[in-house]
Amino acid sequence: MVNYKLRPYRLVSCLILLAATFIWPALSLQAAVIAAVDRANVELNESFTLKITVDTAIDVEPDALALDEDFYVGTRSQLSNTTIVNGQISRSRTWTYVLMAKREGDLVIPPVKIGSEQSEPVPIRVTAPSTTLPGEADIFVTTEADHTESFVQAQVLYTVKVYRAVATRQPRLSEPSIGGVEVLVESAGEERSYESILNGKAYNVVERVYALFPQESGNISIEPARFEARVLRDGRITGRKIFESEAIDIVVNPIPPPPDGYPGAAWFPAKSVTLSEDWSREPGSLPAGEPITRHIIVTALGQLSTQIPVIEPASSDAVKVYPDKPELRDAAESEGIRALRRDQYAMIGVIEGQVELPAINLPWWNIDAAEWQIASLPGSTLNVLPSLTAPPPPPVVEQVDEPVQDGAGAPVEIVYSDFWRYVSVGFAGAWLMTVIGWWWSRQPRDYTPKEPEAPPIHKQQSKCLKAARKAALEGDAVGVKTSLLEWGRLQWPDRPPRSIGDLSSRVSLPLSTHLQALCSASYGPGERGWNGEELARSMRSFSVLTDEVVDRPVEGLPPLSPV
Repeated sequence: MVNYKLRPYRLVSCLILLAATFIWPALSLQAAVIAAVDRANVELNESFTLKITVDTAIDVEPDALALDEDFYVGTRSQLSNTTIVNGQISRSRTWTYVLMAKREGDLVIPPVKIGSEQSEPVPIRVTAPSTTLPGEADIFVTTEADHTESFVQAQVLYTVKVYRAVATRQPRLSEPSIGGVEVLVESAGEERSYESILNGKAYNVVERVYALFPQESGNISIEPARFEARVLRDGRITGRKIFESEAIDIVVNPIPPPPDGYPGAAWFPAKSVTLSEDWSREPGSLPAGEPITRHIIVTALGQLSTQIPVIEPASSDAVKVYPDKPELRDAAESEGIRALRRDQYAMIGVIEGQVELPAINLPWWNIDAAEWQIASLPGSTLNVLPSLTAPPPPPVVEQVDEPVQDGAGAPVEIVYSDFWRYVSVGFAGAWLMTVIGWWWSRQPRDYTPKEPEAPPIHKQQSKCLKAARKAALEGDAVGVKTSLLEWGRLQWPDRPPRSIGDLSSRVSLPLSTHLQALCSASYGPGERGWNGEELARSMRSFSVLTDEVVDRPVEGLPPLSPV
């Protein structure tokens, strides 16, 4: 009989092997599962996309059976992604589901399980389907604005939808033409494509959403959206047809007075605002003289990051605060632009003890509720400890002066005076100030006045556009060209446009058309006219084309034909 004994190191190796075999696969399933939809508001019989993403590459398939209760599950697909940044490899996997709701109301997409983890539930609102079909039954265009009455600098979402039940060729959807007050136009996300069933007929829908930010009070007039295409019917292609939506008018109200208790509140309209903070380390115990970094984050839905007010933390004699350059970010979502401002402050405690950092209150205007609200960040306590590097103070030794006795034995009283010590200190200080003054007088002086800082680029561009509009209304073609080329130099500093014709290829309709007319009138053969009023109106609202759009030979949508 052979007696096998495991040595200690072999026993440890076996335990490690067992852990790698049975425990590690279980730990690999502990991945974050994120669920997201392309639109939070859909109509009944209208499809939308659900994406399930995990932050690791695993072979386990999602358990999505719970989706069948309230949704029809259509096309399914998956995608694996590997990213290498600074030698660090990260992997992710995404499953995509095309869903269609079975009923109306406020529904919830249930959690989708992957291994032992699951996603968070996602709310979605399903409304009744549209019953009216404007335009032709096979192709029509609709537009809508989420607010017909708004405020200065408040976001208004303008949505354009193109419904097609037949195939099209050479499609083109023009950019929105906006008149009235000055409006800043931003794209609120990428173009979406999905299926919809209206009155029993299946349509392919292309949707674009724009975020409008009026810069002054008055009225906004949005002209009908214009879609052009050749229609394929019964194997034949028709001539080019034009389909238009209804026009939309929006009233822009002036800025209301600040809320009670905040007379100096900055105007800050948004759909929602949150305040948060984080520290570079635990703020409860901070040695004096050592820095700590505090980040204050403001997140706003329905506003641009450049419009988020600056938060100034309260100052204190016990703590020195040094602000740093903020981080600004904008991201497009289904509900508009989500902006983030991240302010960074380096703080150094100089006096030992507890320092109370007061709460931070940020007033903001809720554009949905049309009222002032307050976003708050609770106060915190900073405990400043004695410095770890400072030497301990020297011990204090009490000295007792004994009376001096003279030869007769009688005590002699000695009186000490600080007069000459103060005189010495005064002479030393005067000598030191004399040396510093002499050194300062010997330094070279630069009396060249400092040039004032240039205003922000967006203000310079706004000034150029106003000058160009004024010149257009006055019929000054040279002034229009000079101002617009200066605006183009600010917009594209790396490759500024060399002519008005070059500039016309980088902006949207109808401004590009009017610029080409101006260019033809200036350099073309014969006497040609140009309309200054139309050119000035088109400069009030236009978009800058991306590099991909500029490089295209034909401006238009991606292929819109149903698959």
